[in-house]
Amino acid sequence: MPVAHTLEGPLSVDVLGRQDPELAEILLGELERQSTTLQLIAAENFTSPAVLAALGSPLANKYAEGYPGARHHGGCEIVDVAERIAVERAKALFGADHANVQSHSGSSAVLAAYAALLRPGDTVLAMGLPHGGHLTHGSPANFSGRWFDFVGYGVDPESGLIDHEQVRTLARTHRPKAIVCGSISYPRHIDYAAFREVADEVGAYLIADAAHPIGLVAGGAAPSPVPYADVVCATTHKVLRGPRGGMLLCGSELAERVDRAVFPFTQGGAQMHTIAAKAVAFGEAATPAFTAYAHQVVANARVLAQGLVAEGLAVTTGGTDTHLLTVDPAPLGVDGRTARGRLAAAGMVLDTCALPHPDVRGLRLGTAALTTQGMGEAETARIAVLFATALRDESAGREVREEVRDLTGRFPPYPAH
Repeated sequence: MPVAHTLEGPLSVDVLGRQDPELAEILLGELERQSTTLQLIAAENFTSPAVLAALGSPLANKYAEGYPGARHHGGCEIVDVAERIAVERAKALFGADHANVQSHSGSSAVLAAYAALLRPGDTVLAMGLPHGGHLTHGSPANFSGRWFDFVGYGVDPESGLIDHEQVRTLARTHRPKAIVCGSISYPRHIDYAAFREVADEVGAYLIADAAHPIGLVAGGAAPSPVPYADVVCATTHKVLRGPRGGMLLCGSELAERVDRAVFPFTQGGAQMHTIAAKAVAFGEAATPAFTAYAHQVVANARVLAQGLVAEGLAVTTGGTDTHLLTVDPAPLGVDGRTARGRLAAAGMVLDTCALPHPDVRGLRLGTAALTTQGMGEAETARIAVLFATALRDESAGREVREEVRDLTGRFPPYPAH
C-alpha cells in the first residue's frame, strides 16, 4: 500500500505517532520539558514555527554537494534558489561581502576558517579555555589543539575584563599567524578594533568567533565584528533564533578560500533543509520586531545581573552588555555543580562554566529563550529572586518549582493556536 505523505504543522507529531509512538512520546516529552522549565542556557533559544517547518521540509531529502550552479548532484535547481536567498539575506543582515551558510555547526565554521587561513603547526593566539575560550580555541581534546600551536590570553582576575596589554605582549612575543577574538562566557562587548590593531601590528589574520553575540549584532544590540575581522565565524541558533548550524562571513578577497575550506575540504553535502531554515531566520532577524527583541534580551540580562548581585551572588565583571552572565554562587555557600543541581530541581536549566580563578566553577546563564517567550524585566527580576531562593535553601526547591511552572505556563514558548 502506498504511503500517504502530508505536510503538517511544525509541532504536530500525528504522523510520527502513528508510525513510531515510542519516538513520538520522546518528542512530546521534550516539548513538555521545554515548556515547563526555564531555559537559562545561554546558547539555547526557541526557533519560530516557520524555522521548524523548514527543518521538517522535503528539502531534507536533497543531496547537494557543492554550491549553487556548481553542484555534484542533479535536481538542485530549487535548492539552489534557497541557498542563494540565505546567502543574500546573511550578507545584507550583517553588511558582509561574502557569506557561506553551509557549515553544520559553529565548530565546523571555526574549522573552516582555520583551514582557509592556516596550516598545521601555525601559531594561533586565542582566549584560554580557563578564561572562557571555546574547545576550538586550542583544547588538546579538539582538532584545534592537536593541529595548531595555541597561545592563550586571559582576563584580568579582578575585573574579569580582557587584558588587552597581555594580548599585545603575547602577540609580539609569539608572532601568531592568526588571532581569535571570541568567548563562550564573556559578558561584555569585545573591542574588535583593539584586536584588529594588534593583528595588524604583528601581521596576523583576525578571526572573530561571534557564535554568542551574532544575534545581538543582527538586532543592533552589539557591535559588529564584520568591519574588523578577516573572517567571522558564527552560529545560527543562540540569540539569532535560527536552526542549529554555523556560517562564515568574510571579504570578497577571501571568499573562494573560505568556500573551498567548507566544501570540499571539511564537509560534504550541504543540509538544504537547515540552509532553508537559516534563510527564514535571517529574514526574521531583519525585521523591527527582532531589533526590539535583541534589545529586550540585553535589558533582561542586565536586570537579571542586578537582581543576582542584590541577592548576594558574585556576578563576573559586575554585570553584562550581552545576553549572558557568569555567576559565582560561593557567597551563598554552594559550589557551581551543587548550584546547578539545586536549580535544575527547581526547574531552572543552565550550565556551569570556568571562572577567572584557579579551579573555580561558576554558572553561565542567558536571557535569550525567556525573552523569546515574552518575559520582560519584571519577570526577570522575579527569576533572580527565585534563583537565589533555590540556592540558599534546598528545601525551597519544590515551592520555587511551582512558581516556575506557573511562570512558564503564562509565557509558553509555542502558544496553542
